[in-house]
Amino acid sequence: MTTPPIDYEALFAATPSPYLVLGPDLLILDVNAAYCWATGRTRNDLIGQYLFDAFPDNPADPDADGTRNLSASLHRVLHSRQPDTMAVQKYDIPVPDQPGVFEERWWSPINTPVLGPDDQVVWIIHRVEDVTEFVLSHATRAQPGQALGEREAMEAELYARARELQLVNEQLRQAHARERKVAVTLQEAMMQSPDLAHHPNVAVRYLPAAKGLNVCGDWYDVVDLPDDRISVAVGDVVGHGLEAAAAMGMLRSALSAAIRALLEPARAMEVLGLYARSVEGALATTAVKAVINTHHQHITYSSAGHPPPVLVHPDGTYVLLDQATDPPLGTRPRHVPRPQAALPYTPGDTLVLYTDGLIERRDEDIDTGLERLTETLADNPRLSPDHLADVLLSRLGVSSGGHDDIALIVARL
Repeated sequence: MTTPPIDYEALFAATPSPYLVLGPDLLILDVNAAYCWATGRTRNDLIGQYLFDAFPDNPADPDADGTRNLSASLHRVLHSRQPDTMAVQKYDIPVPDQPGVFEERWWSPINTPVLGPDDQVVWIIHRVEDVTEFVLSHATRAQPGQALGEREAMEAELYARARELQLVNEQLRQAHARERKVAVTLQEAMMQSPDLAHHPNVAVRYLPAAKGLNVCGDWYDVVDLPDDRISVAVGDVVGHGLEAAAAMGMLRSALSAAIRALLEPARAMEVLGLYARSVEGALATTAVKAVINTHHQHITYSSAGHPPPVLVHPDGTYVLLDQATDPPLGTRPRHVPRPQAALPYTPGDTLVLYTDGLIERRDEDIDTGLERLTETLADNPRLSPDHLADVLLSRLGVSSGGHDDIALIVARL
């Protein structure tokens, strides 16, 4: 007897649990009927949308953290390539045909990666169960001193046990990742950019190499300067692990201080080059510093052996910032002034700085990766910085981490 082939498309459509399928760039690729019913949306409403454009946080709820929690879970999945079960979340959803109106909803989500032949995440299956009625009924059902019925008591017990199991699971995950957490905490402390909070039009990403302790020598920085100027920088210390991270922290701090005092990228890079000679592990570090003058609408920059930043225009044309490149830090036997170049920009342009982990692959020339980067930018010049950052990581195949570390800045000018 021959077993007929299974129609997985029909199975997905008929499954009673709400499912949607996301790409690594968090675009919605597919959605089943149960998900449409649970959210009151249609397939046409959702397919092709960026997840957090389709389902933003409720602006009327000061404690709304649904997008933050879900984004953290999805990025854990992209990086670990393992399923992630979230605690019950309050995540209000927009009411169709009523702009600005949100409905209170509670969900129990699970995010599961689907891996391709190269062991990279190609899809994320996002499954949710709508537990709004259960949560709200248990929040209001029993008055003090009033006993629950047998069924209600069993439901409450099962709910409590499920929450306990979630807590235990989270504790186990933290216990197994304690060393990594300490290392990542150290890295995050060194990567603080307080001025970044002033710039919602600037998105940053930091991805350590997929293997190892999850700390590295790549960095990014955003600094506010006088006279309507903003400094952005990325850098890459050779190597991985705590030693590279320690050298990164010292160099990043030195460059951040130098640009505040000297204001010109070339002069700040000169100071960094001199300082690097006294820092163990800093030899051959690459870095690029750009200063954006928002009043006069021009960019000055200087590079120490780093891949060129890209300035993308809204029509998809672009310019490589490759006219002021010098050798990496500490490689010249004597001090030589660093070069500096400038170019104009127009409002709506996008400036992208990155480290070589974004474009470099072991089996191809780095120019191939640079071409892949510029093609992606040319195809998507009007995406928001956050969305564009996710698209870049996805299209270049490193959403879940690569063989090398990655730091990325996307700034809408």
